[in-house]
Amino acid sequence: MTSEKPLKPATVAVHAGRPPHEPDQPLNTPITMASTYVAGGGKEYGRYTNDSWTAFEEALGALEGGRALAFSSGMAAVTALLDLVGQESVVVAARHSYLGTLGVLADLEARGRIKSRLVDVTDTDEVVKAIDEDTALVWFESPTNPAMEVADIPAIVAAARAAGAQVVVDNTFATPVLQNPLALGADIVVHSATKYIAGHSDVLMGAIVVAEPSLYDVLKGRRDLTGAIPGPFEAWLALRGLRTLPLRVERASANAAELARRLAEHPRIEEVRYPGMGGMVSVVVAGGAGPADVLVRATSLWVHATSLGGVESTFERRRRWKAEAPTIPEGLVRLSVGIEDVDDLWADLKGALDGL
Repeated sequence: MTSEKPLKPATVAVHAGRPPHEPDQPLNTPITMASTYVAGGGKEYGRYTNDSWTAFEEALGALEGGRALAFSSGMAAVTALLDLVGQESVVVAARHSYLGTLGVLADLEARGRIKSRLVDVTDTDEVVKAIDEDTALVWFESPTNPAMEVADIPAIVAAARAAGAQVVVDNTFATPVLQNPLALGADIVVHSATKYIAGHSDVLMGAIVVAEPSLYDVLKGRRDLTGAIPGPFEAWLALRGLRTLPLRVERASANAAELARRLAEHPRIEEVRYPGMGGMVSVVVAGGAGPADVLVRATSLWVHATSLGGVESTFERRRRWKAEAPTIPEGLVRLSVGIEDVDDLWADLKGALDGL
């Protein structure tokens, strides 16, 4: 894909990862259902490559400004990265991170593999002080899940650089439409492509995007070795979803901003956490866990579900998960705002809130 000037994300999402514009070429890369290839070329075996992954990786990499690798799930991508951390090296991570990420960190630490330091990512001074010569990796989300906190990415990157550490940013919530961590100095971006990238609650996939070729080669070798690969059909679905990512993010963001405004005025809501971008909103329901649990079961459009980033609106009380951080309020409900009509979403939500 060539152009005299950089293309905008909406254009990249539609055109990247397509077959060449030649007679009789399909507009979409066909699904390649093959585990084995004829020897003598560059493919050899289905654990190493697949045209369906390659198309998805080209499109996501173009959006993030690096080279992408597709994985079987977001957790497969997370684990591949953390497995590369050296013995007893330090990982500085945001205390409010995805539960799966925190779970892997805790498991590795319990087995003596690494040491982790959990920090408040909104306190840049605290993060910087936690990064020292023993730090191999600095890992955070922005916004964080589910606290919706925003990190000062350039400042944290600068501190990591000074210590010789690499920086991983989980960009699942913001997506490359709203934020490009590699352009802000991060070394690695990780995605649960299950969420906004695929966008239709029908795919489990993950992805890593890097700017440094040597790091790409290391991670590609790791994926080849462990086999944490997506299926061809999953990759095809994820690419199909990615084509409309900018449109979906635009609509979900507009809906989220309006709902955040209305929720802030409702007497049953103690706090609204919205970073001013994206489709994710967290609210703290007055009265704690009891009313929050009633709320998530009292709607007809909003679906009580744990995932996010789909076209439909979902929500859940996060402390229902025992591993959720105790610093997350009992009454916090995380909302993944979809692309429905905002007035319909509000009527359903307000009716449930009024009944508490």
